[in-house]
Amino acid sequence: MDLTRIKDLADKVKENIQQVIVGKEETIDHLLVALISSGHVLLEDVPGTGKTLLAKSMAQSLSCSCKRIQFTPDLLPSDVTGINFYSQKIGEFEFRPGPIFSNIVLADEINRATPRTQSSLLECMEEQQTTIDGETHTLERPFMVIATQNPLESQGTFPLPEAQLDRFLLKVNLGYPSKEEGIAILKRFKERNPLHEMLPVAGRDEILEAQRIYSQVYVSDDMLNYMMEIIEKTRTHEHIELGVSPRGSQALLKAVQVYALLKGRDYVLPDDVKAMAKPVLGHRLILAHTMRMRENQADLLLDEILNQVSVPAEELLFDK
Repeated sequence: MDLTRIKDLADKVKENIQQVIVGKEETIDHLLVALISSGHVLLEDVPGTGKTLLAKSMAQSLSCSCKRIQFTPDLLPSDVTGINFYSQKIGEFEFRPGPIFSNIVLADEINRATPRTQSSLLECMEEQQTTIDGETHTLERPFMVIATQNPLESQGTFPLPEAQLDRFLLKVNLGYPSKEEGIAILKRFKERNPLHEMLPVAGRDEILEAQRIYSQVYVSDDMLNYMMEIIEKTRTHEHIELGVSPRGSQALLKAVQVYALLKGRDYVLPDDVKAMAKPVLGHRLILAHTMRMRENQADLLLDEILNQVSVPAEELLFDK
Protein backbone atom coordinates (compact mmCIF):
# COMPACT_ATOMS: atom_id res chain seq x y z
CA MET A 1 0.00 0.00 0.00
CA ASP A 2 1.23 3.50 -0.83
CA LEU A 3 0.04 6.76 0.64
CA THR A 4 -2.45 7.46 -2.16
CA ARG A 5 -4.27 4.21 -1.44
CA ILE A 6 -4.94 5.31 2.13
CA LYS A 7 -7.25 7.99 0.75
CA ASP A 8 -9.02 5.37 -1.38
CA LEU A 9 -9.46 3.18 1.71
CA ALA A 10 -10.81 6.10 3.75
CA ASP A 11 -13.17 7.13 0.95
CA LYS A 12 -14.63 3.60 0.80
CA VAL A 13 -15.27 3.54 4.54
CA LYS A 14 -16.67 7.06 4.52
CA GLU A 15 -19.07 6.31 1.66
CA ASN A 16 -20.26 3.19 3.46
CA ILE A 17 -20.90 5.06 6.71
CA GLN A 18 -22.86 7.70 4.82
CA GLN A 19 -25.36 5.02 3.80
CA VAL A 20 -26.53 5.26 7.41
CA ILE A 21 -25.37 8.65 8.69
CA VAL A 22 -26.82 11.73 6.98
CA GLY A 23 -24.32 14.59 6.66
CA LYS A 24 -21.62 14.81 9.38
CA GLU A 25 -18.86 14.52 6.76
CA GLU A 26 -16.34 16.32 8.95
CA THR A 27 -17.15 14.11 11.95
CA ILE A 28 -16.65 10.96 9.87
CA ASP A 29 -13.29 12.36 8.72
CA HIS A 30 -12.32 12.77 12.36
CA LEU A 31 -13.16 9.13 13.12
CA LEU A 32 -11.06 8.03 10.14
CA VAL A 33 -8.18 10.19 11.36
CA ALA A 34 -8.33 8.40 14.72
CA LEU A 35 -8.60 4.95 13.13
CA ILE A 36 -5.60 5.34 10.82
CA SER A 37 -3.43 7.03 13.46
CA SER A 38 -4.24 4.32 16.07
CA GLY A 39 -6.08 6.82 18.25
CA HIS A 40 -9.34 6.87 20.19
CA VAL A 41 -12.40 9.13 19.95
CA LEU A 42 -14.71 10.68 22.52
CA LEU A 43 -18.11 11.55 21.03
CA GLU A 44 -19.95 14.07 23.18
CA ASP A 45 -23.38 15.52 22.56
CA VAL A 46 -26.95 15.53 23.79
CA PRO A 47 -28.94 12.25 23.65
CA GLY A 48 -30.41 11.17 20.33
CA THR A 49 -27.97 12.88 17.96
CA GLY A 50 -26.59 9.61 16.57
CA LYS A 51 -23.40 9.06 18.59
CA THR A 52 -23.90 5.31 19.06
CA LEU A 53 -25.23 4.87 15.52
CA LEU A 54 -22.13 6.57 14.10
CA ALA A 55 -19.83 4.37 16.17
CA LYS A 56 -21.69 1.20 15.11
CA SER A 57 -21.60 2.27 11.46
CA MET A 58 -17.86 2.77 11.71
CA ALA A 59 -17.32 -0.65 13.25
CA GLN A 60 -19.60 -2.43 10.78
CA SER A 61 -17.73 -0.90 7.82
CA LEU A 62 -14.58 -2.72 8.89
CA SER A 63 -13.84 -6.45 8.77
CA CYS A 64 -12.92 -6.32 12.44
CA SER A 65 -14.36 -7.60 15.67
CA CYS A 66 -16.54 -5.13 17.56
CA LYS A 67 -17.85 -5.17 21.12
CA ARG A 68 -20.16 -2.75 22.91
CA ILE A 69 -19.92 -1.97 26.62
CA GLN A 70 -22.83 -0.19 28.28
CA PHE A 71 -21.22 1.76 31.12
CA THR A 72 -23.31 1.94 34.28
CA PRO A 73 -22.50 2.83 37.92
CA ASP A 74 -22.37 -0.87 38.91
CA LEU A 75 -20.00 -1.90 36.10
CA LEU A 76 -16.77 -3.41 37.47
CA PRO A 77 -13.27 -3.27 35.91
CA SER A 78 -13.39 -7.04 35.43
CA ASP A 79 -16.55 -6.60 33.36
CA VAL A 80 -14.40 -4.63 30.92
CA THR A 81 -11.04 -6.38 30.94
CA GLY A 82 -11.96 -9.96 31.86
CA ILE A 83 -11.44 -12.26 34.83
CA ASN A 84 -9.59 -15.38 35.95
CA PHE A 85 -12.16 -17.92 37.15
CA TYR A 86 -11.78 -21.41 38.57
CA SER A 87 -12.91 -24.01 36.05
CA GLN A 88 -14.11 -27.15 37.74
CA LYS A 89 -13.94 -28.93 34.40
CA ILE A 90 -10.15 -28.59 34.04
CA GLY A 91 -9.38 -28.11 37.73
CA GLU A 92 -7.49 -24.82 37.43
CA PHE A 93 -7.97 -21.11 36.87
CA GLU A 94 -8.88 -20.04 33.35
CA PHE A 95 -8.88 -16.57 31.80
CA ARG A 96 -12.14 -15.32 30.36
CA PRO A 97 -11.46 -12.21 28.24
CA GLY A 98 -13.73 -9.22 28.54
CA PRO A 99 -15.17 -7.07 25.72
CA ILE A 100 -12.00 -4.95 25.64
CA PHE A 101 -10.44 -7.79 23.63
CA SER A 102 -11.82 -6.53 20.36
CA ASN A 103 -10.66 -4.37 17.46
CA ILE A 104 -13.37 -1.73 17.88
CA VAL A 105 -14.73 -1.12 21.38
CA LEU A 106 -17.82 1.05 21.78
CA ALA A 107 -17.81 2.44 25.32
CA ASP A 108 -21.36 3.76 25.55
CA GLU A 109 -22.07 6.53 28.10
CA ILE A 110 -18.59 6.19 29.57
CA ASN A 111 -19.13 8.90 32.18
CA ARG A 112 -21.84 6.87 33.93
CA ALA A 113 -19.25 4.39 35.27
CA THR A 114 -17.28 4.95 38.47
CA PRO A 115 -13.69 6.28 38.29
CA ARG A 116 -12.38 2.82 39.22
CA THR A 117 -14.02 1.26 36.19
CA GLN A 118 -13.07 4.16 33.93
CA SER A 119 -9.43 3.70 34.95
CA SER A 120 -9.47 0.14 33.63
CA LEU A 121 -9.31 1.67 30.15
CA LEU A 122 -6.16 3.74 30.75
CA GLU A 123 -3.59 1.00 30.15
CA CYS A 124 -5.67 -0.42 27.30
CA MET A 125 -5.88 2.87 25.42
CA GLU A 126 -2.29 3.97 25.93
CA GLU A 127 -0.35 0.71 25.67
CA GLN A 128 -2.84 -1.59 23.91
CA GLN A 129 -2.53 -4.15 26.68
CA THR A 130 -4.19 -4.92 30.00
CA THR A 131 -2.80 -6.45 33.19
CA ILE A 132 -5.01 -8.85 35.14
CA ASP A 133 -3.80 -10.57 38.33
CA GLY A 134 -0.23 -9.63 37.48
CA GLU A 135 -0.34 -11.09 33.97
CA THR A 136 -0.17 -8.79 30.95
CA HIS A 137 -2.40 -9.56 27.97
CA THR A 138 -1.80 -7.90 24.59
CA LEU A 139 -4.91 -6.56 22.87
CA GLU A 140 -5.86 -7.18 19.26
CA ARG A 141 -4.71 -4.80 16.54
CA PRO A 142 -6.07 -2.57 15.22
CA PHE A 143 -7.51 -1.39 18.53
CA MET A 144 -9.77 1.63 18.82
CA VAL A 145 -12.06 2.88 21.58
CA ILE A 146 -15.04 4.99 20.54
CA ALA A 147 -16.57 6.38 23.73
CA THR A 148 -19.78 8.38 24.01
CA GLN A 149 -21.00 10.66 26.76
CA ASN A 150 -23.88 13.05 27.32
CA PRO A 151 -22.72 16.48 28.53
CA LEU A 152 -25.96 17.50 30.24
CA GLU A 153 -26.44 14.67 32.73
CA SER A 154 -24.72 15.59 35.99
CA GLN A 155 -26.69 13.42 38.41
CA GLY A 156 -25.33 9.88 38.51
CA THR A 157 -22.34 10.62 36.26
CA PHE A 158 -18.60 10.84 36.89
CA PRO A 159 -16.69 13.37 34.74
CA LEU A 160 -13.62 11.89 33.04
CA PRO A 161 -10.39 13.02 34.76
CA GLU A 162 -7.79 14.94 32.79
CA ALA A 163 -5.47 11.92 32.57
CA GLN A 164 -8.15 9.91 30.82
CA LEU A 165 -9.27 12.72 28.53
CA ASP A 166 -5.64 12.99 27.41
CA ARG A 167 -5.80 9.38 26.19
CA PHE A 168 -8.38 10.32 23.55
CA LEU A 169 -6.85 11.55 20.31
CA LEU A 170 -10.00 13.50 19.44
CA LYS A 171 -13.10 14.83 21.11
CA VAL A 172 -15.95 15.37 18.66
CA ASN A 173 -19.37 17.01 19.00
CA LEU A 174 -22.00 15.95 16.48
CA GLY A 175 -24.56 18.73 16.86
CA TYR A 176 -28.14 18.74 15.60
CA PRO A 177 -28.82 18.09 11.89
CA SER A 178 -30.13 20.85 9.67
CA LYS A 179 -33.79 20.83 8.63
CA GLU A 180 -32.89 19.27 5.27
CA GLU A 181 -30.74 16.62 6.94
CA GLY A 182 -33.56 15.91 9.40
CA ILE A 183 -35.97 15.25 6.54
CA ALA A 184 -33.40 12.96 4.88
CA ILE A 185 -33.03 11.03 8.17
CA LEU A 186 -36.79 10.52 8.42
CA LYS A 187 -36.97 9.24 4.85
CA ARG A 188 -33.95 6.95 5.25
CA PHE A 189 -35.25 5.29 8.43
CA LYS A 190 -38.96 5.34 7.58
CA GLU A 191 -39.20 1.72 6.44
CA ARG A 192 -35.96 0.07 7.54
CA ASN A 193 -32.73 0.59 9.43
CA PRO A 194 -29.90 0.75 6.85
CA LEU A 195 -27.41 -0.30 9.54
CA HIS A 196 -28.83 -3.84 9.40
CA GLU A 197 -27.89 -4.14 5.72
CA MET A 198 -24.41 -2.65 6.02
CA LEU A 199 -21.48 -4.74 4.76
CA PRO A 200 -17.78 -4.29 5.59
CA VAL A 201 -15.71 -2.54 2.91
CA ALA A 202 -12.23 -2.54 4.50
CA GLY A 203 -10.12 -5.41 5.74
CA ARG A 204 -8.08 -5.67 8.92
CA ASP A 205 -4.80 -6.00 7.00
CA GLU A 206 -5.55 -2.83 5.01
CA ILE A 207 -6.08 -0.86 8.20
CA LEU A 208 -2.90 -2.20 9.80
CA GLU A 209 -0.89 -1.29 6.70
CA ALA A 210 -2.36 2.22 6.65
CA GLN A 211 -1.45 2.62 10.33
CA ARG A 212 2.09 1.55 9.54
CA ILE A 213 2.84 3.96 6.68
CA TYR A 214 0.80 7.14 7.32
CA SER A 215 3.75 8.65 9.22
CA GLN A 216 5.60 8.99 5.89
CA VAL A 217 3.53 12.12 5.18
CA TYR A 218 5.99 14.99 4.89
CA VAL A 219 6.03 17.64 7.62
CA SER A 220 8.51 20.50 7.17
CA ASP A 221 10.49 21.92 10.07
CA ASP A 222 8.53 25.14 9.74
CA MET A 223 5.26 23.23 10.12
CA LEU A 224 6.64 21.53 13.23
CA ASN A 225 7.61 24.94 14.57
CA TYR A 226 4.12 26.28 13.74
CA MET A 227 2.49 23.45 15.71
CA MET A 228 4.79 23.91 18.68
CA GLU A 229 4.14 27.65 18.79
CA ILE A 230 0.43 26.87 19.11
CA ILE A 231 1.17 24.34 21.85
CA GLU A 232 3.38 26.82 23.70
CA LYS A 233 0.67 29.48 23.56
CA THR A 234 -1.73 27.10 25.36
CA ARG A 235 0.84 26.76 28.16
CA THR A 236 1.27 30.49 28.71
CA HIS A 237 -2.23 31.84 28.03
CA GLU A 238 -3.65 33.79 30.96
CA HIS A 239 -7.03 32.02 30.81
CA ILE A 240 -5.59 28.49 30.55
CA GLU A 241 -4.51 26.90 33.82
CA LEU A 242 -2.83 23.88 32.22
CA GLY A 243 -1.84 23.71 28.56
CA VAL A 244 -1.28 20.86 26.14
CA SER A 245 1.09 18.07 27.22
CA PRO A 246 3.80 16.46 25.04
CA ARG A 247 1.34 13.62 24.44
CA GLY A 248 -1.04 16.22 23.04
CA SER A 249 1.60 17.66 20.69
CA GLN A 250 2.34 14.17 19.35
CA ALA A 251 -1.39 13.59 18.89
CA LEU A 252 -1.66 16.79 16.84
CA LEU A 253 1.21 15.68 14.58
CA LYS A 254 -0.38 12.28 13.94
CA ALA A 255 -3.79 13.80 13.29
CA VAL A 256 -2.59 16.39 10.78
CA GLN A 257 -0.59 13.78 8.86
CA VAL A 258 -3.65 11.57 8.39
CA TYR A 259 -5.92 14.55 7.71
CA ALA A 260 -3.60 15.66 4.91
CA LEU A 261 -3.91 12.18 3.36
CA LEU A 262 -7.71 12.36 3.53
CA LYS A 263 -7.48 15.59 1.57
CA GLY A 264 -5.35 13.89 -1.11
CA ARG A 265 -1.91 15.23 -0.16
CA ASP A 266 1.31 13.61 1.10
CA TYR A 267 2.42 16.81 2.87
CA VAL A 268 0.97 18.92 5.68
CA LEU A 269 -0.35 22.47 5.26
CA PRO A 270 -1.29 25.04 7.94
CA ASP A 271 -4.95 24.46 7.04
CA ASP A 272 -4.58 20.87 8.26
CA VAL A 273 -3.32 22.11 11.61
CA LYS A 274 -6.16 24.63 11.89
CA ALA A 275 -8.72 21.93 11.04
CA MET A 276 -7.45 19.51 13.67
CA ALA A 277 -6.48 21.94 16.47
CA LYS A 278 -9.87 22.06 18.19
CA PRO A 279 -10.78 18.33 18.15
CA VAL A 280 -7.24 17.33 19.20
CA LEU A 281 -6.36 20.06 21.69
CA GLY A 282 -9.65 21.42 23.06
CA HIS A 283 -10.35 18.63 25.57
CA ARG A 284 -6.74 18.68 26.82
CA LEU A 285 -6.93 22.24 28.12
CA ILE A 286 -7.71 22.96 31.76
CA LEU A 287 -9.19 26.43 31.79
CA ALA A 288 -8.92 29.03 34.51
CA HIS A 289 -11.77 28.83 37.01
CA THR A 290 -13.52 31.92 35.65
CA MET A 291 -13.65 30.40 32.14
CA ARG A 292 -14.86 26.88 32.90
CA MET A 293 -18.59 27.55 32.94
CA ARG A 294 -18.64 29.27 29.56
CA GLU A 295 -19.84 27.11 26.69
CA ASN A 296 -17.26 26.29 23.97
CA GLN A 297 -14.70 28.46 25.76
CA ALA A 298 -11.81 26.13 24.89
CA ASP A 299 -12.62 26.42 21.18
CA LEU A 300 -12.82 30.20 21.43
CA LEU A 301 -9.43 30.35 23.15
CA LEU A 302 -7.90 28.11 20.47
CA ASP A 303 -9.34 30.40 17.77
CA GLU A 304 -7.65 33.30 19.54
CA ILE A 305 -4.32 31.44 19.68
CA LEU A 306 -4.51 30.40 16.02
CA ASN A 307 -5.05 34.03 15.06
CA GLN A 308 -2.00 35.08 17.08
CA VAL A 309 0.48 32.54 15.69
CA SER A 310 2.14 33.43 12.38
CA VAL A 311 1.50 30.98 9.56
CA PRO A 312 4.66 29.70 7.77
CA ALA A 313 5.33 31.11 4.31
CA GLU A 314 4.24 28.73 1.54
CA GLU A 315 7.72 28.37 0.02
CA LEU A 316 9.05 27.05 3.34
CA LEU A 317 6.56 24.18 3.46
CA PHE A 318 8.06 22.33 0.52
CA ASP A 319 11.76 22.87 1.24
CA LYS A 320 12.70 19.20 1.22
